[in-house]
Amino acid sequence: MTTNCTNVEWLGRAKCSTCEVRNFVLFSGLSVRELDAILQPIDNLRVPQNTTLYEQGTDAPSLYTVRSGLLKLKVDMPNGGQRIVRLLRQGDVGGMETLVGEPYHHTAVALLDTDVCRIPREVVLLLDKTSPSVHGALLQRWQHLIDQADHFIVALSTGPAEARMARLLLTLGCHGSHPESLFPSREDMGALLGITTETASRVIAEFKRRGLIQIEKRECVDYDQTGLARLAES
Repeated sequence: MTTNCTNVEWLGRAKCSTCEVRNFVLFSGLSVRELDAILQPIDNLRVPQNTTLYEQGTDAPSLYTVRSGLLKLKVDMPNGGQRIVRLLRQGDVGGMETLVGEPYHHTAVALLDTDVCRIPREVVLLLDKTSPSVHGALLQRWQHLIDQADHFIVALSTGPAEARMARLLLTLGCHGSHPESLFPSREDMGALLGITTETASRVIAEFKRRGLIQIEKRECVDYDQTGLARLAES
């Protein structure tokens, strides 16, 4: 169950020129002088785990770049279920549909405690016109979104449930700079892979029995990458 987006905590005004992940985010190509010339505020927000950042179908005045943590983007299905269509990690951008004047296409929920920067649409549109580096970065972000969509369709939505799960775990195993890997809920796994929660639970139990995964604590796990890679190819 997600909590209300009012639980998002404002951490202050973001100062892009001193951001430790500046090289990974949208304004990485701007000089310090160009960054200081941004007049409208860019806010740094803390999104607690399981908190909704923005909701599908609502007005989209801003986009968000992830400084740390992990967000899931989900869509509501006609049958009342949900499907997770993308994961946003450090440096990824959510809510880019704001740049074409559309409402948010997804609901963004924090899978981990997540820090984001909220960037007003007007800031990005102005810089898109005046800064070649930002224009190029935006094109790269759009292409990255297309590549992510292709990956989800090809890797996570096709083949047997075991192969899909192996591909998912290998994808998540690359998350962040920590040796531990994120272990989503069975419900989230099902929503990512297009399988039922029961099937996700059954496959995980089988992987544990075969020694392919080892749960060390509630959210961390050790993977047998070689064994999972063999399964992922099936």
